[in-house]
Amino acid sequence: MGTKSGLLTTTVVITAMSVAAANAETLRLLTWGGYAPDDVIEMFEAETGHSVEVTTSNNEEMIAKLRATNGGGFDLAQPSQDRITSAQEEFGIYKPIDMSRVDAEQFIPSMLSATADNTTLDGEVYGLPHVWGTSGLVVNTAEAGDVTDYMDLCDEAVAGRVSYRLKRPTLIGFAYSMGLDPFAAYGDTDSYQAILDEVEQTLIDCKDNVKTYWDGGDEIKNLLRSGEVVAAMAWDTGGWQLNADNPDITFVAPEAGALGWIDTFVLPARGRADDAAYDWINFVMRPDVAAMITNTAGNFTAAVGGDEGVSAELKARYQGSFDQAAIDNIKWYPPVPAGLETLEGAALDRINAAN
Repeated sequence: MGTKSGLLTTTVVITAMSVAAANAETLRLLTWGGYAPDDVIEMFEAETGHSVEVTTSNNEEMIAKLRATNGGGFDLAQPSQDRITSAQEEFGIYKPIDMSRVDAEQFIPSMLSATADNTTLDGEVYGLPHVWGTSGLVVNTAEAGDVTDYMDLCDEAVAGRVSYRLKRPTLIGFAYSMGLDPFAAYGDTDSYQAILDEVEQTLIDCKDNVKTYWDGGDEIKNLLRSGEVVAAMAWDTGGWQLNADNPDITFVAPEAGALGWIDTFVLPARGRADDAAYDWINFVMRPDVAAMITNTAGNFTAAVGGDEGVSAELKARYQGSFDQAAIDNIKWYPPVPAGLETLEGAALDRINAAN
């Protein structure tokens, strides 16, 4: 009897493992650096039986990759919430989220609702919130303590020792610092082009101040560490990481307002591992896993209780950069209307080419 019971138990276990193996999928994840740490992947693979292949990218590249394959090649992607409806309208590269497969209670309600509002097209929701943060200024306060807004990067006092990217956040940030309101002009192409023209000329005039236009996060952090650059436009996490090694360097919320973003979960139109994609979403939004991602990536997530396991040092740096007034002044990116990035790209090309 005991032998038969043992055989039965073994058979049940083997059968369960066989079912899990049969249902296992490879999740092809297109995401940002730090959003899928190795220890999180190992936990997920052990718990679900799925395997994970990670490709790190950025907004422009994500959309380009999915556009080139008509939404194929990946099962889950993580563009920012302002890059979803316009890309879907133009290229049809995503498929709707099936909310019945999402553990919605794990998401901070206000962020879930805001992202749904910004990623709904023809009655279908295409995005879920994951990681959020801001871009603004990273400053060596001992060398450039007077830099408190984007336009200060053009001051003679920091000539040759500043850096920013030739990307759309730079256009947006400088516009706000110049007293303009680019987001309010999103619906009027002519008005937006007029703002771009002003910002373009300002950034051309500012070129002599720029040590280099940085591309990657490691590049700008190394420039700030070495002292070659003393003030930059960059992400909050980079400033906080540098602050851990040098207390003089930190993230500063600009007077005109930090630019706020939310990176999402979206399903590429021709993804083939939906089960693994939904399993990953529900797994990484667990509070314990969300804290692991924040401690690696440096940014907080939209997970309920996800900040409880975050390091005290990171919480302190966040609070040092953002008082309530700075939080209230964050300029959150709205969805980008179709065609707007073409105008921005042309302006950036002219800035780059200018002598």
